[in-house]
Amino acid sequence: MSHIIHRTLRSDPPLALRGEGVHLYDEAGRAVIDGSGGAAVACLGHGHPKVIAAIKAQLDRLAYAHTSLFSCESAERLADALVGHAPGGLTHAWFCSSGSEGNEAALKLARQYFLEVGQPERARFIARRQSYHGSTLGALAAGGNAMRRAPYAPILSDAFSHVSPCYPYRERRDGETDAEHVQRLAAELEAEFQRLGPGTVIAFIAETVVGATLGCAAALPGYFPAMRAVCDRHGALLILDEVMCGMGRTGALHAWEAEGVVPDIQVVAKGLGGGYQPIGGILAHRRVVEGIAAGSGNLMHGHTYQAHPVACAAALAVQEAIAEDGLLENVRSMGARLEARLLERLGNHREVGEIRGRGLFWAVEFVRDRATKEPFDPALKLHERVKQEAFARGLACYPMNGTIDGRRGDHAILAPPYIVDAAQIDAIVERFGDAVEAALASAREAAT
Repeated sequence: MSHIIHRTLRSDPPLALRGEGVHLYDEAGRAVIDGSGGAAVACLGHGHPKVIAAIKAQLDRLAYAHTSLFSCESAERLADALVGHAPGGLTHAWFCSSGSEGNEAALKLARQYFLEVGQPERARFIARRQSYHGSTLGALAAGGNAMRRAPYAPILSDAFSHVSPCYPYRERRDGETDAEHVQRLAAELEAEFQRLGPGTVIAFIAETVVGATLGCAAALPGYFPAMRAVCDRHGALLILDEVMCGMGRTGALHAWEAEGVVPDIQVVAKGLGGGYQPIGGILAHRRVVEGIAAGSGNLMHGHTYQAHPVACAAALAVQEAIAEDGLLENVRSMGARLEARLLERLGNHREVGEIRGRGLFWAVEFVRDRATKEPFDPALKLHERVKQEAFARGLACYPMNGTIDGRRGDHAILAPPYIVDAAQIDAIVERFGDAVEAALASAREAAT
């Protein structure tokens, strides 16, 4: 047995020995299509020569310098690339080592902003049920993933409350239009502001496209403008978590570009560095940074490895490759192909409830009964069956359980690298479709 504390302690995972393009190779030399980019991370695939060269070049110059004394060229250039053109008023960047760290920083930055502008009574955050913002305690408290929160509930902060997600597949009422559903969700957010006291709320935090917890659930048209309006009415901030859905994954550099809003603080990670180095960060609106600059002038937060020179060099090379190679267009075109192929293969399947997503970020939600949307018995662990059947066919996907309420419901995500081509999309869907059918058959058999 391995001496590593793996995600499961009952068996050791296979060793990944190398990666090339959209494939990973195990110790037996078997090729596995990385159909989900790990956890929607490997946006450039594996072994990209430009990124590897950038990492080596940075190591030759500077491996580490503490940010209490120095900045570094790669961090400065990465910030310039991300916010130098001030998208939507986002003018400053701060870099860390993960999405969880990024969300922690966003929460603290938002709180400090209100301290600096003379509103210390603001100490509450509103988030959404069935959301996920990370595994550290602050980020976990912000998240609404009931399954992941449960073991740690006694030590989570009570500064967070949760409203309904924008999940029309299950949350829309009979006869309710999209506009009416959005209006109801906005009214729910308004009611939560009133319950807490509007002047006590720091921010509303949400994933622009919900990732692993709900499975690629994009908001209805008009949803985020309605949420933004509630925040603006009461002087609260809007924090958008784009750790999983951002940096090109949905076909635009920022997922909020399709929503008609701009956040006050945006959290980024996975697609930022593509897995070549651990990196995450926040992008902040000018008014937030200027509020602190005009006050104490110091951000009361930091990490030893923030703005790490090698991580920033890798992320800069990833972002340059995305731009230079026109990969956002490929995300859009191959995303359309992925959607079409999934609908062809599984769209009419009696145990597929919904196929949803955007760009190269798609999920399939499974149901025992399509008409009633009844989920499978959680004891069957359908998500795990899909994972194993896909892996046996040479495909890595990203399945999850607890879709509905943290206990019931199963879905699986496909999020291939931005470099994927048409033939690879077809292979992914073929293997995934076969795996789904085999997993569903075994679940039916086990249920009898």
